[in-house]
Amino acid sequence: MIGSLRGELLDQSGAELLIEVSGLGYRVQVTPAVVDQVGSLGSEVFLHVHHHQREDAGTLFGFSSIEERRVFETLISTHGVGPSMGLAILSVHSPLGLRQILATDDIDGLCMVPGVGKKTAARLLIELKTRLKVPEGVPVGGLSDSVADPSNSARVDVRDALVGLGYGPEEIARVLSDLPAVAESSELLRQALQRLAAA
Repeated sequence: MIGSLRGELLDQSGAELLIEVSGLGYRVQVTPAVVDQVGSLGSEVFLHVHHHQREDAGTLFGFSSIEERRVFETLISTHGVGPSMGLAILSVHSPLGLRQILATDDIDGLCMVPGVGKKTAARLLIELKTRLKVPEGVPVGGLSDSVADPSNSARVDVRDALVGLGYGPEEIARVLSDLPAVAESSELLRQALQRLAAA
């Protein structure tokens, strides 16, 4: 079972990286945030990897931290969440951001993920709270400083602003998944509006 990869980045196509390790090329599915972090072709890449094995194929999913991989593995062990949806959730929300959403029962936050509707989001809120050990009774304002994720707060601000401007859930989810992992709300909103205008 492959747990990590360190090698040269040979190619990047969308959310798939080709990493050469000792003469072997590994195709790895990643989130947009990982794509932003890996650098240019030819650079050295290190990823924590989940090797998803099925009867007909094996797929590698790469993450920048062990925590992100653990959350992914928790997600895909949840009823109705396959690897594609698990990666989609982590493409929109960081592990800390996801915990913040669960702690505050933010169904709209989960609905930002492509393919997740209100019913699925409501079920995931219940199941994931237990699986990810999210504490009950957290104030609606958010988590404690040790758990709150500032980057997720910025994304929530951008999401609310785009909703107020009349953009639909699919448009908002798509543009948020393409934004940098960390930035101020005003900068994220500026980039989101630019991308929506160019679409």
